[in-house]
Amino acid sequence: MTGPKRSQTSRRNSAVRFSHRHSAAARRKWLGLKLRLALAATVAILCLLGSGILARHFALTSNTVLTHFDAILVLGSPADSDGNPKPEQLARVTEGVREYERGVAPKLILSGGAAHNRFVEARVMARIAQAQGVPASAIVLEPQALDTVQNACYSARIMAAHNWRSAEVVSSAAHLPRAGLIFGRLPIEWSSHAAPPLSPRSAIYSKAETAVETLKTVRYLVWARWFESCEP
Repeated sequence: MTGPKRSQTSRRNSAVRFSHRHSAAARRKWLGLKLRLALAATVAILCLLGSGILARHFALTSNTVLTHFDAILVLGSPADSDGNPKPEQLARVTEGVREYERGVAPKLILSGGAAHNRFVEARVMARIAQAQGVPASAIVLEPQALDTVQNACYSARIMAAHNWRSAEVVSSAAHLPRAGLIFGRLPIEWSSHAAPPLSPRSAIYSKAETAVETLKTVRYLVWARWFESCEP
């Protein structure tokens, strides 16, 4: 092979080697960027989850020393697709009725709209309460709320209309920390009261509910608190 031809071949080989090195460097750079982005996303998610856990841990459980109230407010939970109470809904109402029978308050506010299916939660809960002996005259329905923010806001409006200034808030234990963050912003006196699960199986479900509620707490902190607020 003559000199010029060897020179051209050498240049081509050098160009190929340079191209391969450049491509490999670009791939390494891109992989490094993806790893950094993945790490940043993981850290952000962990920080958000941490903020949700801390917020739940330090959430108010009460803003009053009252032991008797103007009303007992039972927060909604969905019925099943046939309109029958699910265990969580039944547990909440049953505990609200127990507190009513103990004389904690003379009225029950049952809050919840058709948030998950066509059945209005407040009306299903009213049937449960009446079946357990609470007279219709002691029951006040709030049938429009589609989430906890609205549960709190619309119930506070009902309380204001009746000149009621205090309420015991009854819900499942996993739900109450997020509810505390929401009720802490309302101009009423309130204290939370957890409805115990009706069965061991319900207790197992409560652990899953706690995980879901942590995610909902994060959503409340970063979004709902600012963009889904409601004036009572």
